[in-house]
Amino acid sequence: MNLRYCLAFLFFQISAFAFSQSNESPADLVNPYVDSKNSRWFFFNTATRPFGMVNLSPDTDTGGAWGSGYRYDSDSIKGLSHVHAWQLSGLSVLPVSEVSLEGKRNFASPFSHETEIVQPGYHQLTLDRYGIRVELTSTLRTGFHKYTFPKEAKQQVVIRLGGMLGPSDIIDGELTQVNKTTLTGHLINGPTVRRPNDTPIFFAIKLNRNIAEISGWSENGVTSTLSEIKGKDSGALLTFDKSTEELLMKVGISYVSVEQAMLNLDTELAHWDFNRIRNESFAEWNSYLGRIKVEGATEKDRRRFYTDLFHALQGRRTISDVNGKYADLTSGTHLTKQIPLDEAGKPKFRHFNSDSFWGAQWTINTLWHLVYPEITEEFVNSMLRYYQDGGLIPRGPSGGNYTYVMTGASSTPFIVSAYQKGIRGFDIELAYEGLKKNHRPGGIMEKAGYEHKTYLGGGFSYYLKNGYVPWPIPEGNFGYHQDGPSLTLEYAYQDWTLAQLAKALGDKAGEQEFLKRSENYKNTFDAETSWMRPRNVDGTWKTPFDPYEYNAGFNEANGSQGTWFVPHDLDGLAELMGGKEKAIERLNTSFVESEKLGFTSGTSHSQETHPEYRRIPINYGNQPSIQTAFIFHKLGRPDLTQYWSRAIVRRIYSDLSPENGYNGDEDQGLMGSLAVLMKIGLFQMNGGTEADPAYQIGSPIFDKITIALNPDYYSGKEFIIKTEGNSPSNVYVNSANWKNQTLRHLELSHSQITSGGELKLEMSETPKK
Repeated sequence: MNLRYCLAFLFFQISAFAFSQSNESPADLVNPYVDSKNSRWFFFNTATRPFGMVNLSPDTDTGGAWGSGYRYDSDSIKGLSHVHAWQLSGLSVLPVSEVSLEGKRNFASPFSHETEIVQPGYHQLTLDRYGIRVELTSTLRTGFHKYTFPKEAKQQVVIRLGGMLGPSDIIDGELTQVNKTTLTGHLINGPTVRRPNDTPIFFAIKLNRNIAEISGWSENGVTSTLSEIKGKDSGALLTFDKSTEELLMKVGISYVSVEQAMLNLDTELAHWDFNRIRNESFAEWNSYLGRIKVEGATEKDRRRFYTDLFHALQGRRTISDVNGKYADLTSGTHLTKQIPLDEAGKPKFRHFNSDSFWGAQWTINTLWHLVYPEITEEFVNSMLRYYQDGGLIPRGPSGGNYTYVMTGASSTPFIVSAYQKGIRGFDIELAYEGLKKNHRPGGIMEKAGYEHKTYLGGGFSYYLKNGYVPWPIPEGNFGYHQDGPSLTLEYAYQDWTLAQLAKALGDKAGEQEFLKRSENYKNTFDAETSWMRPRNVDGTWKTPFDPYEYNAGFNEANGSQGTWFVPHDLDGLAELMGGKEKAIERLNTSFVESEKLGFTSGTSHSQETHPEYRRIPINYGNQPSIQTAFIFHKLGRPDLTQYWSRAIVRRIYSDLSPENGYNGDEDQGLMGSLAVLMKIGLFQMNGGTEADPAYQIGSPIFDKITIALNPDYYSGKEFIIKTEGNSPSNVYVNSANWKNQTLRHLELSHSQITSGGELKLEMSETPKK
């Protein structure tokens, strides 16, 4: 981390100190259990840092990317894994006692939530089968374990080197003993349909006591020869003496080499003080979470808010090492590359692994760019490294691999928005070059979801030639999500955002090229039905057509949800529908109907295709229609935005139970960020991609919100929102005042907000006439 980031960190540590003067620091209020019954491999996090390479937490379920990791209702712990990432998993360990390697080798242990502690940066539980107390914490790249065994119990630790682990089949592994307290090795994440290349993860292990014995197993049986412990079904059993009940273990991770894993361990964790690391992790979480201070509402509301913010900083993981080395697999070959260093010899930024930026325009675009601009800048620089290494700016990379997750060029709004908000610590000419490539033949828009070998599934040639993507694509199926109307709408919006960057850079030809294409959304609108509607390659509309039919031309959505995806030209969409009044009436009717089903298609991602739930007109359980409550605002009815956004928060984003929270598909900070923004009453319909982007003001649920602004990026110290007369029933903004001036249109520009100031909102039970 360079000097700039160190100074910013110090500033926010001081800001977080204010919370420590009360009994409820932000990290104290986080509840990691929320929605963990519906957990996905990378969803549940405890012993990790913000954007940590290491995400150390217990696994109750290990089969597949969905329904795996830590699931609240499962009763047994199968392992403690260090990597819970997009299409990646790695190094599962488990302390045990008196186990045999013969037979089925089932080491899982029951546990109880009653003896469990979960909080940001720390996890404690008891393995009831063995009577072992487990405590976990971490640095950014190193996991730290503390095991307390019963007196006189045989002390052992299992290290799994092969087998199914979440999204990956660990197809091979290796373990080497360096000395009596040190081990190194690697695992190979086998290919998946999303990540087609073998991806190694390297590790280094240090223990505070000597290893007395090592045995293990492979597909060939039990062995005491270390070199024979390898393959798909393999693992090692370490045995220790009984000199003391406590065993400490440090595990460094790297995607580059075992030497780099050891460097990460030695650099970040050179001591054995477990509580020091636990406290430092908790303090770092408070530093990040404390950048937004909320006051008022209920304690439950505040707990859920900081839980949402906690998730907004999760899932997307660091993959570069402490010295800036990282693994590049964009070519299919494992290559070691280097992040540029600053004058002090420190990496200028980190490299990252993440799920798609599909939906980021309404979530992390706004939250990160405003509250965590230094994180945004790092992510943009990371994307540009992928471009330099592999020739494309990614939309969801995995461990140095392209995955081509989802569709379109979803990174474009993220990068454009960063530049428009004054985040300039990256090569804008290189970024513009890469973005233009993505929006032209040979770019990422040509690829459908997980389309690795061809450039046909995105239907991009038809978009350029005919002005829309047909459904079905006549050449056949080449990937996932080949949904013509959805692709047309995404491309048109993303083209508009790129036109804004072209304009900012003075490229008039580029601006006109992408602006013209941004009107292509009109070509998939059917005037007869007044819906976006699939049409085939000769222009014939899909018949029969049901706007509530799921995944029939609309990506993870139906036509009712997908029709509203025109965030760059809602006036134009309303005109197609017969005017703003008709558009508002239709959208309001959709919300009334959607409320009957709780605004989501079921309470977990697996229920999205349920025959009843999938017909919901508006779905706040997935990204395609999460902007719809703020469409009213843009069409001249902010009162309806205030009403429906509060209703959505109350129904979906208020629960603190393991059963509910994000409907099982939080998507690495996207839905957590959305919940944060709706609760503080800020939104950006076009993803904040125009010059000096506008923020639409919604209906905050808190009495006071204070956002600490990063002094390295913004001139102001704080942006404050105060509400008067706020309550669960007083959801309407009766009047707004910005710096003692009446604010008539309930919008503020980015420059206004980041120069600091106070927005006062007078709330009412009835809408303003």
